[in-house]
Amino acid sequence: MQTLCILGSTGSIGRSTLDVVRLHPEKFNVVSLSAHSSVDLMFEQCIEFKPQKVVMVSKQHAEILADKLKRVNLSEIIVTSGILELELIAQDSATDTVMAAIVGASGLLSTLAAVKAGKKVLLANKEALVTSGAIFIEAVKQSGAQLLPIDSEHNAIFQCLPLNAQQQPGYCDLSHEGVSKVLLTGSGGPFRTWALNELETVTPAQACAHPNWDMGRKISVDSATMMNKGLEFIEAKWLFNLEPEDIQVVLHPQSTIHSMVQYKDGSVLAQMGNPDMRTPIAHALSFPQRIESGVEPFDFFNAKSFEFEAVDFIKYPNLKLAIDACKSGQGACTALNAANEIAVDAFLNEKIKFTDIAKINETSVKKFVSEKVTSIEEVVALDRSVRVFAQSLITEPEHK
Repeated sequence: MQTLCILGSTGSIGRSTLDVVRLHPEKFNVVSLSAHSSVDLMFEQCIEFKPQKVVMVSKQHAEILADKLKRVNLSEIIVTSGILELELIAQDSATDTVMAAIVGASGLLSTLAAVKAGKKVLLANKEALVTSGAIFIEAVKQSGAQLLPIDSEHNAIFQCLPLNAQQQPGYCDLSHEGVSKVLLTGSGGPFRTWALNELETVTPAQACAHPNWDMGRKISVDSATMMNKGLEFIEAKWLFNLEPEDIQVVLHPQSTIHSMVQYKDGSVLAQMGNPDMRTPIAHALSFPQRIESGVEPFDFFNAKSFEFEAVDFIKYPNLKLAIDACKSGQGACTALNAANEIAVDAFLNEKIKFTDIAKINETSVKKFVSEKVTSIEEVVALDRSVRVFAQSLITEPEHK
């Protein structure tokens, strides 16, 4: 039986993970859970799964949760608070598998803690690789941690690779394995067919209405700008030891083919299925075996036709920024991620326009592109500086 720690259990990925776990009570034991402040949902999860430990990042909400658990005679569940506590449950000896599903750079240190402890790490937090790629992969190599990608695109690529490459994430030699290119698919989001001038008036509600996937608000906005695909581009570089030239982004509006691997002999292997995150989660949880995920089988006879398009970088400037950052180095990638988190939050709170997200990101990357980061401390420091700078841009007249 696998013992699980789920970092970010009240988010979209965390809930989907528990959906899969629920189907296999004989295979998985939930040892610890974490959330920021979603007390009510965490309370329900505690009642159902009875973890040993729970971390609420917010101290106030941790106290509320502890009181609620006490009232239903579940005071044996240890409730703590704070960022450092996330690292402690991630590396706890009682856990062998960690689902790293905290959105954003705030999940970096706990994910890295799980890696350094040599855990089986299910990586849904793409920012860990975006902000500290070389450092992160070196930690995987040193500790012998098993790294399994959860993003549907990276999980698809992983499934299409030879076994030898699957066993060496971050330092495999795909060229030696006969791979010529990785094809990263993206839906294009809800505005793929919109005219450029229409993007000025996009509302948060429109940006969060993804045509195929059910995701959190931040990731939905990233999908609409295609920054999500840009972050995945950077993540793919580190996960599969690729050069930017080895990765091609392909628009595939139906989100049926989740990504592809092209081989030197002309073969292209594609992983496909209904757009549901429970599929890659079930795959990673049970790898190398297969288990039920709760996802309906793909129906080829009622499927839409497959469409593929080239990316219009004028419509998706954030994707171009990410690809350029990937080529520029770690400082640019860390800066881009930090600025984007600030810009997306400002857009969701209606402080800036949808099209301002790319402007803030570009200005921030230009300022910090030459920063050198060789340690996790430098990554954290740069991340903090960029956030302050990006926040200052939001108050400027042109971004109001």
